[in-house]
Amino acid sequence: MQSNGSLRAEIGTIVIATSIIQLANGFFGTFISLRVAIENFETILAGLVLSSYFAGFTWGALRCGRVIERVGHIRAYAAFAGLVAAATAVMPLTVGALPWIILRAVIGFGCAGIFVTTESWLNAKAPLPERGRVFSIYMVGTFLALAIGQLLIGRAAIDTAAPFSAIVALFAVALILVSTARAEPPQVTTSAFLPYGQLSRAAPVAVVGCALSGLVTGTFYALIPAWMQGEGIERATIALVMLVAVLGGLAFQIPVGRMSDRFDRRIVLMALGFGVTTTAIALVIAPRSLPVVLPAAALLGGFMSTLYPVCVAHAHDRMPADRVVAVSSRLILVSGFGSVLGPLLGAGIMARFDIDGVLYFMAASALLLGLVAGARSLVAAAPRHLHRPFEILAPQATTLAHDPLGSAGESLHPHPAGAT
Repeated sequence: MQSNGSLRAEIGTIVIATSIIQLANGFFGTFISLRVAIENFETILAGLVLSSYFAGFTWGALRCGRVIERVGHIRAYAAFAGLVAAATAVMPLTVGALPWIILRAVIGFGCAGIFVTTESWLNAKAPLPERGRVFSIYMVGTFLALAIGQLLIGRAAIDTAAPFSAIVALFAVALILVSTARAEPPQVTTSAFLPYGQLSRAAPVAVVGCALSGLVTGTFYALIPAWMQGEGIERATIALVMLVAVLGGLAFQIPVGRMSDRFDRRIVLMALGFGVTTTAIALVIAPRSLPVVLPAAALLGGFMSTLYPVCVAHAHDRMPADRVVAVSSRLILVSGFGSVLGPLLGAGIMARFDIDGVLYFMAASALLLGLVAGARSLVAAAPRHLHRPFEILAPQATTLAHDPLGSAGESLHPHPAGAT
């Protein structure tokens, strides 16, 4: 048995290491968008480079559990982090659309493995009474690390190999922290099987919402930085806009979560979808000056970042408690498809209609989600909420291993939608 002190040190090490990885990830996502614009790849190839990360991430989130089961958490973490570091190091040596498509997919796979390993590790080791607080700290650290990563953009020499080296160094530091920590590997558990079609029949709004959420957020984070650079906007300003969007996402988590726990989640999704639509259209119409763009970016980031966690919570309301991990797995897959498709479609739209077309594309996707959620709320009764259903979810992280109920054996205390 581990003492409380050593257990907290182990959990703290995991959280710090993963925050360092998210720092690298936040920087990498914006950096690769800018770098692809510099390389002048063909439109469809540029879209594939930007979307291949999400394809690899989705595949990794669904398959890396087998690696963890076979080699254990510590070795799996080291393997996934080493994979990401190696693929990142190769990118400046093989500059080209095709190798970068492959390497970004490998990086996405490795990052998914890191996050699944981390979350299943925390879920197994965090004491039950403290599990909610541990995951809150983990997710807040993730958001802050992603935000800080944006600040590095202003100081980076985008057209050199230096940013790749910095990213490799950050992954190496995280790998050192985890591999040298004094830790007892947690037990690996399996989840209940979920037949295909059951989730879409039980929670169609959650499935549609996750797909459209991935479409909107994938488009935003992949294409907006590239467009701003193409317009000659300073990198410090680009970093500031992306920073504000990430911080807006963090600020919206708790208030939106409380509303979704209190009211019909489909109504909340409708409001969020309409919020994305309104904000995206406002960015088209309003003057593009920092005093206008920054508040709009914060609102857009807030609305976008809460679409997926509300969809996840709604799906868990509709499904049995023993399907938690299986439901999250399916929703990651659906969201991943949207994240892959978004930059591909968005890149083609931007080539033809500039950034206004991209913003209208995001607005239309969010409007569709709002209409679907609103329509379903009129024809089907709201489900009963679970005891602790809403979880803070950050961009580029996964909930495949995170049991939002706390544990399989934790008792549930359902209450009607709208109850306090």
